[in-house]
Amino acid sequence: MEATLKIGKLLNFIIIGVPTLIVLGFVALVVFWGTMTISDLLTENKHLRQAITNLTQEDQIGYAKVISQETKDGRLFTTIRFVETARDNKLKKILEKDCTIEGDIIHFDALIVKFGDKIVMDGREKSLYLWRRIYGEKMAPDAGLPIEQPGVEPKRYDDLLKKLGQRQKKLFWSNIWELANDPDKLKEHDISAVYGNVVYSQLRKGLIYVFKITPTGQVYPEVVPEI
Repeated sequence: MEATLKIGKLLNFIIIGVPTLIVLGFVALVVFWGTMTISDLLTENKHLRQAITNLTQEDQIGYAKVISQETKDGRLFTTIRFVETARDNKLKKILEKDCTIEGDIIHFDALIVKFGDKIVMDGREKSLYLWRRIYGEKMAPDAGLPIEQPGVEPKRYDDLLKKLGQRQKKLFWSNIWELANDPDKLKEHDISAVYGNVVYSQLRKGLIYVFKITPTGQVYPEVVPEI
């Protein structure tokens, strides 16, 4: 009789208790993912740390060239073609935009994230960047041509976080740039800097302005003749 009661209790637990535990576990998981912060992601996710470690030391990250320059009503206008190239192939275009800007001095604005040697598993500093906008010296920066939007996964890094879920990827790209305003979190997560990097040049037709990035995250143009 006692054995029968124990078996009955076990069956009741299997029928009622186990599904309840599964549901509770699922709810807890949903709550966890729903309240996860960029700090949680940087601290606890090994796939993210491995992805950051896998970042290669980049060299060329894109280029710009003048399509035309003409004067209208006494004002000079420059039309340029801006190209972003793939991380693994300098000849592969992943983004291409044409824009016309008054004047010939053009600014190229990028956001940079520098990861320190503690968060990077191989102990070497790595950087991420996001092309933000292009604008001329006669216009306000916020009136410039947007290139890629903060919060959206950059095309250049569409394979970087492939082992993360969609929610985690969205959390990372929508929050990583905001750490610039929180020095304590930067220090906590071994991110040495999040900052803007604006480079500008006086552009001339017949030249190509190749944008390069140093291992420490500085972007600069190298001028070469157009072939």
